[in-house]
Amino acid sequence: MSRNSGGTGLGGGLLIAGTTSDAGKSVVTAGICRWLARRGVKVAPFKGQNMSLNSFVTREGAEIGRAQAMQAQAARVEPTALMNPVLLKPGSDRSSQVVLMGKPVGELSARGFFGGSGGSSPGKALHGGRQEALLGPVLACLEELRSTYDAVICEGAGSPAEINLRRTDIVNMGIARAARLPVVVVGDIDRGGVFASFFGTTALLSPEDQALVAGYLVNKFRGDVSLLEPGLDMLRGLTGRATLGVLPFRHGLGIDEEDGLRVSLRGAVRESVVAPPYGADVLRIAVCAVPLMSNFTDVDALAAEPGVVVRFVDRPEELADADLVIVPGTRGTVRALAWLRERGLADALALRAAEGRPVLGICGGYQILGERIDDEVESRAGEVAGLGLLPVRVRFEREKTLARPVGVALGERVEGYEIHHGVADVRGGDAFVMDPEGRALDGCRAGSVQGTHWHGALESDAFRRRFLTEVARTAGRRFVPAPDTSFGALREEQLDLLADLVEEHADTAALLRLIEEGAPAGLPFIPPGAP
Repeated sequence: MSRNSGGTGLGGGLLIAGTTSDAGKSVVTAGICRWLARRGVKVAPFKGQNMSLNSFVTREGAEIGRAQAMQAQAARVEPTALMNPVLLKPGSDRSSQVVLMGKPVGELSARGFFGGSGGSSPGKALHGGRQEALLGPVLACLEELRSTYDAVICEGAGSPAEINLRRTDIVNMGIARAARLPVVVVGDIDRGGVFASFFGTTALLSPEDQALVAGYLVNKFRGDVSLLEPGLDMLRGLTGRATLGVLPFRHGLGIDEEDGLRVSLRGAVRESVVAPPYGADVLRIAVCAVPLMSNFTDVDALAAEPGVVVRFVDRPEELADADLVIVPGTRGTVRALAWLRERGLADALALRAAEGRPVLGICGGYQILGERIDDEVESRAGEVAGLGLLPVRVRFEREKTLARPVGVALGERVEGYEIHHGVADVRGGDAFVMDPEGRALDGCRAGSVQGTHWHGALESDAFRRRFLTEVARTAGRRFVPAPDTSFGALREEQLDLLADLVEEHADTAALLRLIEEGAPAGLPFIPPGAP
């Protein structure tokens, strides 16, 4: 691939927009990244602004959306903060923590972020409520990536036709216009109405924005493509734009996206034939679906194991037959604690602990299992009693811990990543993770209850197998982990499958032209345009 942009020294680019949230932007972006990487193209992903509770920590200690970390893996490059300069982490229906270049800079209401007055610097702009003032810093990140890579594949957010937000847009047409990026719009045909969505999305854009919309991609098609083709021809006649591919529906396909529960390998286990257990029994794992659940991708590695059944639960009776109960991470630890009590799940967890049945808390879930939480940062609730299942007291600090630690757990090497404001004071029990010299690094184990701040620990294959063996023994199950399950290899297989779908079912020659040359001139305007 040759360098583009008329001698500017910038690599080529493409923006993948969607008719709706969850139309498939994340996975299509990942598929294009892996397809290009397999062709030897030096490619990087980018999303100017992401709203997600699923995040990741880069090696330099920056917090970005997990979808962009997954896309970087698809591109075979190391993820950096440049790939997701603005991350919004909802704390309620009306407010979010704002993470700028990988570091939290404040908590803002939606109105405060999308509208209002503010100053010129990024931090000052945020607190004044001027999202559009971040366009400059976001574009600077994109320009830096394009000066380093042959191609940058950008992911939009929601729909580019959100006319109420166009003035402040820094992730869809706002960035496409500013960086002169061609745009391909993805539509999920499994939801229905894809032709109307493509036409309506285009027709609600201004003439200047429409000039960059170069084509469409149909996602999740089931059936005979020949039956769809007359509609695609009519759509081209109405809009002057071709459909550049019809990607078929694939069971079990879906990697780390944003906030849907149909993510990663958990989807593969649910939608396809579950591999039979390696031993005599299956292992049943229940995950408490707490409010503002974050990084629930932690359980994907468990669901990848043959014979492990993972389900999300919100009623105490659903814990009865579980061999392991997980209390996952959350952006609202005190709120999740109250929810567990209101639902009767807190009492069910206490009963499990008294009976010596396994419970695991991860990050916010670990904090909930402790004796006391002192929170003047996240909920500002002050001192709140925890479930008292672990001898741990937690104090929330304004400085967020962001780290990529390595240690030893159950005698096996384990890697993870930390994203939390809570600092744990462990007052008993054993450490969950230790350093090679046997000194405590993180977490607590007391009887059958254990907890850790480390996300992603269960992706370490040897540790996961040892952990599941211990759970099965405690639960009295004749479950045996398969000796050869590699979560990393399974993830790579899915990324390659995404690339296969792009290569086999999209007009790759047209995609390459767009990346290298930009949107073609003379694309027709579709009335009425933006209001």
